Amino acid sequence: MAKIAPLPDRPPALDPNGERYWDERDLEAEMRRVFEICHGCRMCVGYCGTFPDIFARVDRDVDQRGATGAEMLDDAAFSSASDLCWQCKLCYVKCPYTKDEGHEWMIDVPRLLQREKAQRARRHGITLQDRVLGEPQVVGWLTAGPPARVANFVHANRLVRRAMQVAAGIAADFPLPPFGETSFARWFARRQPLAGAGSRGTVALFATCLGDYNVPRIAASAVRVLEKNGWAVLRPEQTCCGMPNLDGGDTDSARAKAAANVASLVEQVDRGRKVLSLQPTCGYAIRKEWPELLGTPESRRVAAATVDVMEFLEMQRREKALARDFTKGFGRVAYHAACHLRAQKIGYPAVRVLSVLPDTEVELVEQCSAVDGTWGMKTQYYDMGRRYAQKLARGIDAADPALVVTDCALSARRILFENGRSPLHPIEALAEAYGIAPDVR
Repeated sequence: MAKIAPLPDRPPALDPNGERYWDERDLEAEMRRVFEICHGCRMCVGYCGTFPDIFARVDRDVDQRGATGAEMLDDAAFSSASDLCWQCKLCYVKCPYTKDEGHEWMIDVPRLLQREKAQRARRHGITLQDRVLGEPQVVGWLTAGPPARVANFVHANRLVRRAMQVAAGIAADFPLPPFGETSFARWFARRQPLAGAGSRGTVALFATCLGDYNVPRIAASAVRVLEKNGWAVLRPEQTCCGMPNLDGGDTDSARAKAAANVASLVEQVDRGRKVLSLQPTCGYAIRKEWPELLGTPESRRVAAATVDVMEFLEMQRREKALARDFTKGFGRVAYHAACHLRAQKIGYPAVRVLSVLPDTEVELVEQCSAVDGTWGMKTQYYDMGRRYAQKLARGIDAADPALVVTDCALSARRILFENGRSPLHPIEALAEAYGIAPDVR
């Protein structure tokens, strides 16, 4: 059988609104073409379980079945590849054969595997596990606030977590984020803005589910730091970014959430305001996924106006407009570079901002936590995720820091479990350095 040609006869179908996206035969051909190229390259073999699994299957077919490459890969191989991918996006960032790099092969493994999972979900339905993990805003809305203490106590119970593992497939040992004793929205409505807030303009905050319901101190710290630097902060109506739905192949739910968010945020964007995201995964979803899911001018305007909150503050630093009246530093800081931040190709703005603090030295730890949304919480992948996260754990231990920071609140849970350290979001560290850390849990 002839070797599969690396050059596609037409651009890959990556638009979920197009008919080709849902064509099973088209997907099979694209999976084989892409993995033929990956098998020959092998640069990404250490990123996740997907690549070793595929390479082993192709090697087996070549050695035992007379294959010349990836032409004998079947549905079982495709499903396995998608299930072992935690959508960190790093293979796309590093791949030299992508459209972003101007290469004619137009490889995009994360979107290809997302497409496979979407097709499979449409054929067989969304699993209970993915339905539960796909709705963090519902769980947060029901639990944050007065019920939080009881919920957090129950979540700490081993018998309850074992029951959750059996019923919903959420690993009993994964340290789930706690629920906030007040929601960010409630704190935001009751706060008194700092003096000078609004002197430089207004920004819209996308607080994210974690900021709204689990770790409201992150969102509240962002408000205080932005106000300290002269910005008035609005919190437009918003819901989950939809990425947890995409993780489970539920394209329709992700599209509905994207549409609701865009309808709210575009009003702020059209008034010339930036949208600031607090979590890298949500920022990636807004910038990269929403325009694909919706394909509308509004979604593209929102995407273009969205920046990570630390990216925004780094812009202020470069303009020499960042307030410098800090009251403390942190000594040696280990900064974990979240994968979905790296996937946005914006560098490490938090490192540059935190480096201006007095008596502070920041060391970059550029390793994946292998949580990436919902994947690392799943029972069947929990142990694998822990194995892949050991590079991160060793990097943090080697830094011997006084403080650990990460932009990703889920990576923070992995670090807490593996290293016994409770990381801060860099915006929390800034609030503490300014002496304006909000008292909210």
